Amino acid sequence: MRYFDNAATTAVRPEVLEAMLPFWTHAFGNPSSHHEVGEQAARALADARARIAAVLGMRAGDVIFTSGGTEGNNLAVKGIAVAARLGRGAGHVVTTPIEHESILESVTALERVHGFSSTLVPVDGDARVDPDAVAAALRDDTALVSVGYANNEVGTVQDVAAIAAAARARRIPVHLDAVQAAGWLPLSGLGVDAITIAGHKLGAPKGTGAAAVRGRIPLEPLLHGGGQERGRRSGTENVAGAVGLATALELAEAERAESSARVEALRDAFVAHVLAHVPTARLTGHPRERLPGTASFTFAGTSGEAVLLGLERRGVVSSSGSACAAGSDEPSHVLIAMGIDPAVAQTSVRFTFPHDLAAPLDDVAAAVAASVAAVQSGP
Repeated sequence: MRYFDNAATTAVRPEVLEAMLPFWTHAFGNPSSHHEVGEQAARALADARARIAAVLGMRAGDVIFTSGGTEGNNLAVKGIAVAARLGRGAGHVVTTPIEHESILESVTALERVHGFSSTLVPVDGDARVDPDAVAAALRDDTALVSVGYANNEVGTVQDVAAIAAAARARRIPVHLDAVQAAGWLPLSGLGVDAITIAGHKLGAPKGTGAAAVRGRIPLEPLLHGGGQERGRRSGTENVAGAVGLATALELAEAERAESSARVEALRDAFVAHVLAHVPTARLTGHPRERLPGTASFTFAGTSGEAVLLGLERRGVVSSSGSACAAGSDEPSHVLIAMGIDPAVAQTSVRFTFPHDLAAPLDDVAAAVAASVAAVQSGP
């Protein structure tokens, strides 16, 4: 079986599992306990925090361990916005219509529970948002700009530096959802105030993640209780998970330049073959400003679900878009925002390659052959 659904989740790397194992066995202490077993865990937690901060270009105290991308996005969006409402009466949030559901539904919750208003800045047909349009959407009462670094369905990469500069000129915090970008794109020096990552996209276990929020940015916690994470996220920390996340992130960052260039070349070969052999295929997302490991297509006149089943029968696993929306009968909100007809949007298939995809093109050639056969076999 050839697995091309790495944007949904990745396998745990052996190095990560090895690094985590002691904190499930002999070094199992609670990091809040004031004895040697607990202090051993606390030292490991502090070390993991510092290692993650170094990759993100943040301070160690900025890093908050979470259960993954969804919690991290909820904490950043709601926590920064509500704190801004309490501190200066802000009541407006800016984002885009192609964001992950954890951002869009957090914004909806802010509107419903706290009376916020929001602006969804439109994207173009390649899923790119214009930084000037973001700047134009900012108001005196804007609490936050929240944007995805790279879209989880079509892989389009945003001009984060320009967006952050526009917000910084108005002293408005920017949250960056980097869940899909981590390991593929640089994470430091972007000018953002908060950044979210998830371990299971990087070779760490599911249920691990971090939200890094600069110390100068007020943050209202979502979870209350034990006061862990400097009071910003109560609950006994997952020490093994934090160590695994730090290990996976460091490995991905060390390999990033080489793996991104290698996988991008293989992806481009895959895209060219699919477009050459499937007349109905259309590549979605920006043709150049996209994640190295993402190739997303629509196949007009087919059933996306039938294509996926046909691929799996031929030994290729892929997806129809966001794993969080799997099973929905509705067309992708990302593709609709890009102006794609709803009927065509329902034919989408996303291939996301692993960081260790390597030449020769055996896996890529097999995926091309399976794609052609699956489309030609009809709905």
